[in-house]
Amino acid sequence: MALLTYISAITQALQEEMQRDENVFIIGEDVGVEGGVFKATKGLYEEFGPDRVIDSPLAEGIIVSASIGAALAGLRPVPEIQFSDFITPAFDALTQQAAKLRYRSGGTQTCPLTLRVCYGGGVGGGLYHSQTNTTWFAHEPGLMVVAPGTVADAKGMLKAAIRQDDPVIYFEHKKLYRSIKEELPDDGDFLTDLFKCAVRREGTDLTVVTYGYMLQLSLQAAEKVESETGSSIEVVDLRVLNPIDKDTFLESVSKTGRLCVVHEDHRTLGIGAEISAIVAEEAFDCLDAPIMRVTAPDVPAIPFSPPLEKFYMPSVEKIAAAYKKMLDY
Repeated sequence: MALLTYISAITQALQEEMQRDENVFIIGEDVGVEGGVFKATKGLYEEFGPDRVIDSPLAEGIIVSASIGAALAGLRPVPEIQFSDFITPAFDALTQQAAKLRYRSGGTQTCPLTLRVCYGGGVGGGLYHSQTNTTWFAHEPGLMVVAPGTVADAKGMLKAAIRQDDPVIYFEHKKLYRSIKEELPDDGDFLTDLFKCAVRREGTDLTVVTYGYMLQLSLQAAEKVESETGSSIEVVDLRVLNPIDKDTFLESVSKTGRLCVVHEDHRTLGIGAEISAIVAEEAFDCLDAPIMRVTAPDVPAIPFSPPLEKFYMPSVEKIAAAYKKMLDY
C-alpha cells in the first residue's frame, strides 16, 4: 500500500494511463516544464517529453478545440483548465461540439476527451480563482461530469474517464489537493464506476447528498452531530454530476425519511435543486421533513476578504446546524 495525497493520486493516474496508452497526451498552461501551477503534472514532461506533455498558450478555447480535433483523430487528450473561472472561452467547444459529436454523427464519431478543471474556494483565491461552476456542464447531455471527493476516486475516476469514449469533465477541488491522504494499492490499476454514487457513511435518520470538498465537511458534520445527539446520519457521495445516479440516494431517502443536500455552488439552480426535485417527484411519500439545502449564497462570485469568504463557504458548523434542524422535525 502507498499513502497518497489527492494531487499525487491525480499525477499517478496520468502517469499510468500515459504509460498504458501512447495515444494519451496532456495539454494546458504550464503543465510541461513547470509541472502545472499546483504541480499535478510534475515529472511527466521529463518522462514523456514535449510531444505528449504540451505547454499551451493562455487560450482555453484553443486548448479544448485542439483537443477535440485530436480526439477525432484517434488520440486521447487530457487538457487542463488551470482554474475553472477561465473555462468560458472553451464553452462553445465543449457544449456545442464535444457534447454533440456522437449525436450529430449518428453514433459514428466519439470524443474521448478528459478535461481536468481545478475549482473551488476556501483558499483565499478571490474573485477569479475560486468559482464552483460544475452545474454549467451537468446541465448538458453528452458531457459526463465528475467531481471526486476522495483520494481513491481522484485516481480511479481519472483513469476511468481517460478510457471513456465520450467527453468527461473532471472537476478537482484545489482545497483537497494536499489536505487529505489515503492508502491505495501498490499495483494501482483500478477504475471507479463513473455511473454510481457511493455511500460513504451508513445511517438511518438523515440522508446527506454531496460531492467534492463538501463531502469531507459533510462527513465531519455527521460525526459531530452523531456524537452530540446520537442520531444516525447517512452520507452519499454523488461524485458523478452527469448522469446522476438517482437510485442510490432514492434508496437512502426511503430508509431515512429526510434529505439534506450540500454543495459549494450557488443555491439557485445548483445540483441540489435537481436532486430535491427528483426526491420530491419519486420519493415524496417517504419524506418526514422538508428537504434542506446547504449551499453558497447567490452572489456574483466568492470574495477575497477572509471574513467574507468564510461567510460565503459552507462549513462544518453550518452543515451541522442544518442536520440538527432536520432531525428536530
